[in-house]
Amino acid sequence: MAFSIVVMHPADWPAVEAIYRDGIATRNATFETETPGWERWNANHHPHSRLVTRDENSVIAWAALSPVSTRRVYAGVAEVSIYVSTAVRGQGLGKALLLALIQHSERNGIWTLQAGIFAENAASLALHKSCGFREVGLREKIGRLDGKWRNVVLLERRSRIAGT
Repeated sequence: MAFSIVVMHPADWPAVEAIYRDGIATRNATFETETPGWERWNANHHPHSRLVTRDENSVIAWAALSPVSTRRVYAGVAEVSIYVSTAVRGQGLGKALLLALIQHSERNGIWTLQAGIFAENAASLALHKSCGFREVGLREKIGRLDGKWRNVVLLERRSRIAGT
């Protein structure tokens, strides 16, 4: 499958939102139950390190970083969001996109990436581990989704380039 990974632009939001909505619908990707809308999404994500994967016709995946804190000491720590369209999962796009996001993060001074992934989401856990993330903990019954307590595995990846 031919694809390219490029910087996300505001005009990509409708496609990004649709992929995000599909991820929400799985009930295995996020505690969110609806998309936030462009203004809130834009405000909650770093202006850098926002990427989309495109095939010949459309956006088929996206990834972005969110700050974990407003404290200066954590300026180089960010949380990963990555979503791949249902139609193209399992074809290696997620790994290519996550590796590109890592490169972008390091160029922008991010020294630690973290991800919180539902314990049942084996594919996402495997993806992150294949890109150098390590498991650092389990947050038991950290939140409820549809009335059910969920556990979240906390992973992180420390850069060997940024923050050294």
